[in-house]
Amino acid sequence: MSRPWALGLTGSIGMGKSTTARMFRDEGLPLWDADAAVHRLYAQGGPAAGPVGQVFPGAIVDGAVSRPALKRLIAEDPSVLKKVEAIVHPLVAADRQAFLDGTDADIVVFDVPLLFETGSEGWFDSVLVVTAPLDVQKERVLSRPDMTDAHFVSFLNRQMPDAEKRKRADHVIETLTLEAAREDVRNLISDLRERIAHA
Repeated sequence: MSRPWALGLTGSIGMGKSTTARMFRDEGLPLWDADAAVHRLYAQGGPAAGPVGQVFPGAIVDGAVSRPALKRLIAEDPSVLKKVEAIVHPLVAADRQAFLDGTDADIVVFDVPLLFETGSEGWFDSVLVVTAPLDVQKERVLSRPDMTDAHFVSFLNRQMPDAEKRKRADHVIETLTLEAAREDVRNLISDLRERIAHA
């Protein structure tokens, strides 16, 4: 293959996505994290700070995009979100492409929470969805600090339903136990390497 296999990793809140992402990293695969990319872009001097500040000066604190300030602006005017996304999404896409271009690994994993919701699945060679039964998901989410039933429902309403994600996925890993998930991760890496070898 002329470039690495781009594996998109996604899953709803509480499904074990971050844990599964770490498992891929433990196996030696480069991992790009969409949330971490946004933090870099929002930081002082980051590529998003200037453009966001031009449109929404109230979102800037100490030269960086302040997430709490941005949250307040969006709460006051929901249309702010779309305008911020129009600035930030192309910068995130460029950061993702630069990461892919900068590695000589055979497989690169991209941890993208809203992969389907942002319509970016076509960019990846294949997409993995991590999943767990609803009761397990709810228990995990509610065990987090400051998380309530209302927050959980609000997250579910903003994200594509798990069943729909699984239907669209090329690969699915259930995260009921760490051991089983780790074995599935290793098996998927082997399967992808087999496909790459015969491509």
